[in-house]
Amino acid sequence: MKSIISKIFFISAAALLFGSCKKDEAQQIFAGGKAPVLSASVSGTIPLSFAVEDQLGVNFTWTNPNYQFGNGISSQDVTYAMEIDKSGNNFAGANKVTISIAKDLGIVYTQKQFNIVLSALKFTIGVASSIDVRIVASINNVEATKLTSNTLVFSVTTYNPPPKVAVPAGGVLYLVGSATAGGWTNPVPVPTQQFTKVSTTLYTITATLTGGQEYLFLPLNGDWGHKFACNKTTAPPSGETGGVFGYDFGDNFPGPAANGKYKIDVDFQSGTYTVTKQ
Repeated sequence: MKSIISKIFFISAAALLFGSCKKDEAQQIFAGGKAPVLSASVSGTIPLSFAVEDQLGVNFTWTNPNYQFGNGISSQDVTYAMEIDKSGNNFAGANKVTISIAKDLGIVYTQKQFNIVLSALKFTIGVASSIDVRIVASINNVEATKLTSNTLVFSVTTYNPPPKVAVPAGGVLYLVGSATAGGWTNPVPVPTQQFTKVSTTLYTITATLTGGQEYLFLPLNGDWGHKFACNKTTAPPSGETGGVFGYDFGDNFPGPAANGKYKIDVDFQSGTYTVTKQ
């Protein structure tokens, strides 16, 4: 008898629970919302300047979409995606920037921060360009809940911050050291140990290196007065991949372990060099 009563109780409880779930499900039918309205603290042009890069660039704010369900306003967290693209791309450009923002109804950028964001769009530095900005709201990124704001248009002129390591004054760079064919002889043989200048801040060379040896970069051939080197204590580099370098640092660069042909890229903008086996 106890077994029969227990089974009846279980079936009744399951039926009540099922009915309750169906009722809750009916109440949670998505009823839409209002597209967010995007505003900004500036209009026309967003200022960008290295001289004042820590000052305010732009403050974006937007309205709450007030998502509605069958039982009223949603209590679920709304997420936002800020989309930034070159004007005219209809937010479909290959380099479009998408920034995820949880819950907040605004985001603030210093001029430095926004300049970094825009770097992905690959604008010509120092030339005014036009961007489109909008907000896409959603609940858990579900497509059916997405609501898109109005689009704001701005003119921006991106900048390059000064390079972390000062570029060679003469615009030339040389490779010297026991890892090279010319050894520590200075002046070094040219053009085999002279870097190619790719841009104001980027130099490259492909050379055959002797494994287990060392080298330096010289800004002036035949002169030991200054050099570009590394600091093995604070930022030890890798002989196989590269690392951080600086002006008149105290240590020679470690060469790769094995003999072979290697490409060395020296980036003064970032203050790093890379080594790639060819």
